[in-house]
Formats: sequence, C-alpha cells, structure tokens
Amino acid sequence: MQHRLSHSFRLLLCLALPGCAGYAPPATLIGMERAAVIAQMGQPDRERSLGDRSRLEFPRGPYGRHTWFVYFDGAGRANRAEQVLTVENFTRINAGMAQDEVLVLLGRPGEVQLLGRSRGMVWSYRYENNDCRWFQVELSLEHEVRSAGYGEPPECQHIGDRSD
Repeated sequence: MQHRLSHSFRLLLCLALPGCAGYAPPATLIGMERAAVIAQMGQPDRERSLGDRSRLEFPRGPYGRHTWFVYFDGAGRANRAEQVLTVENFTRINAGMAQDEVLVLLGRPGEVQLLGRSRGMVWSYRYENNDCRWFQVELSLEHEVRSAGYGEPPECQHIGDRSD
C-alpha cells in the first residue's frame, strides 16, 4: 500500500511540474513535420525506416514506463502515435522470436541484465500498472526469446519483506 501511495504522490507531483507532462506526444501531433515533433519531444532513441515511411521511438516517463512510437508518412508528416508498452503488445512476445522482433514491437528495454555462465540476458520493461510489475524477456546467446513474463522490479522489494 505504501508503494501505491508514493507512486500516486510522484504522479501528482509530476503533473504539477511543467517539465514532466511533456513526455507524451503533443495533442496536435497529426500533420506535424518530423523536425517539429523532435523539437517538442527531444531526440528520439531510434529511427526505423518502414519502406517509404518511418518511425521515431521515444522511451519516456517516470521510471521509463512509456515508449512512444511516432509514425510518419512518405511526405515526412506524423500520422500516428502509440504507446507500445502495453499488455496487448507483451502477449505478442513468444519463445523463439528474434531479438530484433522484440525491439520492433517494444523498443529498447529499460534495463538489461546479463545472465551468469553465459546463458544470455534479460530485458526488463517497466510499464503503467497498479501492481508494481515489469515485463521481462529472457534472450538466449543466439538472440532469440527463451521466455517472457512478468516480474517484480527491485524498487518493489521492500527491505522489511526480506528474511536475513
């Protein structure tokens, strides 16, 4: 319960500060030129070419809980924006998928942890939820998804909960 209150407090504080509210795309995004979107949102983490179209990727928000993909038409004008760190997108991640396919769906992870004995790595994505969870993808040395699921991020593991 204490975590939920502190999360709510951080959210209220963030909304009260003028700089915090700017991590989402502007409401008037549709029709904006690429340079105008970047001027509003800052430098993207990545740009992907999609044939004659393109996409800019913006990991954002408190604790990196949002990743916005902004799509541009052939004329270089924004025609869509979506927040991709969602349960719906997480369900698309399956064992055997290539690492690049995960990046196309979710963007870069918030955290990367190498596994011992050269077993691969775990990518962790924080996302908006009420249960203090994150989505994790375990990748093999061959850069394929071994498993994916939900876990508890370190900030949710209370000191009093551990038995020493």
